Amino acid sequence: MVTAALDSLAPTRRSILCEIKRRGEAATDELAEAEALTVSAVRQHLAALAADGLVAHRQEPASDGRGGRPRHLYRLTPRAHGLFPAAYGELTNELLGYFSEASPELVDDAFQRRRRRRTEAARARLAGHDFAGKVAELARILDEDGYLADFERLDDGTWRITEHNCAIFGVARRYGQACSSEIEFLREALPEADIERVAHMVAGAHMCSYRVAPRADSRAARRRVRPKRQ
Repeated sequence: MVTAALDSLAPTRRSILCEIKRRGEAATDELAEAEALTVSAVRQHLAALAADGLVAHRQEPASDGRGGRPRHLYRLTPRAHGLFPAAYGELTNELLGYFSEASPELVDDAFQRRRRRRTEAARARLAGHDFAGKVAELARILDEDGYLADFERLDDGTWRITEHNCAIFGVARRYGQACSSEIEFLREALPEADIERVAHMVAGAHMCSYRVAPRADSRAARRRVRPKRQ
C-alpha cells in the first residue's frame, strides 16, 4: 500500500525511495544495482529527490584506508518518511475508544492536557513579538505540527490563518473534542485576539481557516502605553 503523495512520484523515483526506506540508507552504486540503472542515472534521480527535500546524504570515508573518494550514503528525510502509510489516526481512535468505554471524561481530559501543553509552548515562543509577529509565529507553529499552515493580513485589518491539512483529521471526524480543543488552543495562545473559525474540514471545506482580529481593548491598551513625543 502506498499513499497518494508517494504514488504521484515518477515510478523510478518512487522505487528509489522505497529501496532506501528498506535499507535505511544506501550508496549510489547499491541503488543502481537494485534498480538496474546506471550510476549516472541514479545520481540524477537522487539530485531531483534531494531538491524536493526527500533525501539527504552523509559521507562515509573510503574503507580501503588509501585515501580514496568517500561514499555518499543516502537516507530519507522526515518529509519523505511522511509519504509512507501510517496508521496513527486509527491507533489513536482505538486508544481513545478504550478511554471512552472506561470513562468519557478521560477523553475530554486527554484533549485538555494536550491543549494546555501546546498553549504553554506556544506562549513561550510568542513572547516578545508584536501582534503581527505573534500571528506569524502561531502560523509557523501550526505548520511545524503538520497543518500546512499559512497566514495573511486582510484589507480590513484582521488576519487569516489557514490550515491546508489537518494533521489529526481521522481523529477529528470521530471526536469533536479535537476541533474544539484546536480553536481553544489558538484563543489561549493569542488572548489579545478574537479568533473565529470560518472554514472547517470536518464540515466539508477543503481547509480550516480562522479569522484573527485584534481586540479593541488590546488596541486601546497599546495606545495608552505609547510613549509621548519629546
